[in-house]
Amino acid sequence: MNARHEILGGKVQIYRRSNSPYWQCSASVGSQQHRTSTKQEGLAQAKDFAEDWYLELKGMVKYGGGFPTGRTFKEAAKKFMAEYEVITHGERSPRYVEMHKVRIKAHLMPFFGNKRINEVTPGLVQDYRVHRMTSRIDPNTGEPKRPAKNTLHQEIVTLRQILKTANRHGWIDHVPNLSAPYQSSSKVSHRGWFSPNEYKQLYTATRNRIQNPKRRGWIPRYELLHDFVLFMANTGLRPDEAFNLEFRDVTIITDESADERILEIEVRGKRGVGYCMSMPGAVIPFERLRNRSKPAPSDKLFPHYPRDLFNKILEEEGLRIDRDGRRRTAYSLRHTYICLRLMEGADIYQIAKNCRTSVEMIEKYYASHLANTLDTASINIRKPKTNVTRENITDN
Repeated sequence: MNARHEILGGKVQIYRRSNSPYWQCSASVGSQQHRTSTKQEGLAQAKDFAEDWYLELKGMVKYGGGFPTGRTFKEAAKKFMAEYEVITHGERSPRYVEMHKVRIKAHLMPFFGNKRINEVTPGLVQDYRVHRMTSRIDPNTGEPKRPAKNTLHQEIVTLRQILKTANRHGWIDHVPNLSAPYQSSSKVSHRGWFSPNEYKQLYTATRNRIQNPKRRGWIPRYELLHDFVLFMANTGLRPDEAFNLEFRDVTIITDESADERILEIEVRGKRGVGYCMSMPGAVIPFERLRNRSKPAPSDKLFPHYPRDLFNKILEEEGLRIDRDGRRRTAYSLRHTYICLRLMEGADIYQIAKNCRTSVEMIEKYYASHLANTLDTASINIRKPKTNVTRENITDN
């Protein structure tokens, strides 16, 4: 330290470190030592700042308002990620953990940054929501580009986890209410899928690309996409689960109950490790994938996902948007698997188990699509009318 001064009878110390142009100040208040930067290079201005700072701390203690803990949002976020990655190892997929890091770095840190963790109030979180909905402008329309509802929801989930970490370590005394105001119960949005006719139209189009390629050198890409469509619609995997699959995770077995070959798949995704039994229609696409590449056990089934080609074919076939205006994606193939199984009368509990989800989720987002899953014989049952003769009872 180059210099050191005291004010207010020695209650506040002002000093400057050799590697900083700014004066620092320190004081003992409420049996705790506090330090901060004055952000001032001049001594007189630094003394004015330090005096106001000290009196503010004293006032907070006197009137029960507490005082800043000194812990920043950045520190809490770093602590959360260090703990979360270790404790959830093997229970959460690496990609799920990585997405927490992405949200913190891309969105939460730039906004909350160096704010103290106890300054993250419901009001500040609402300011964050407004910021996210208005900060990006579409250059074509000049209108704000609002993030998807689920995107913003996941960011708030990450924020809540950070605040819970701070609470566990005593940096804040409670986790503030982060629920969104002005929000009524949201409408259930049914998941987009391909009806049986649309699904047939899709896989016929991908097969035709192989037989009549628009680009001769792209035949391997056409073959990969065709097998991807068939594999996904016959397994119900999430896209990220499919992209994590290695050849050693898949085994061809014989389903003795139906005397058919199916795939037994060890799935690694956002729910950790689970298992899936495919439909017979997944076996041939898997065999083609294996025979074409002669893979090592640790090689990926789908090392590359031709997203642009998939979207292009959807556009050409008029399948990109469903009747409710929702864009179809690779995830729609999972939704198709679930809906087709329900249409065939499969047990909803077994579907949920095989897809690593809940019965409630399937009933809420999928079963409502399907009029023919309703058992009219049970719905329209009529209790037979009986003639009842009632006797008048009189006192004897």
